[in-house]
Amino acid sequence: LAVNGDVVDALSFVCHQDASASRGRAVARKLKEVLDRQQFEIVLQAKVGAKILARERIAPYRKDVLIKSGKVVGGGDATRKRKLLEKQKQGKARAKKVGKVNLSQDAFWSVMARD
Repeated sequence: LAVNGDVVDALSFVCHQDASASRGRAVARKLKEVLDRQQFEIVLQAKVGAKILARERIAPYRKDVLIKSGKVVGGGDATRKRKLLEKQKQGKARAKKVGKVNLSQDAFWSVMARD
């Protein structure tokens, strides 16, 4: 299983090739339910070698940067709004590069527990 492109060896398992897609999809789905949302997007991928079997996406939080002190910024000024949203997009991109996803012990065991 890969989290944001980084392979997590602790979440790896051995199974038959026929069952690998369904098991990988189930583990990715369960991990999606357990992990908390972050300021950046988290991509979970179940893979066998280079082949991706399942993909789940955890959406990022979105802070409304157009509201300052309870008032909407911009009124009729579209350039100000665009500047604020562009600045937010750059910050999100930087957070995705630097940000690491921490897998807690509880999350790990809830994923590893078989139902």
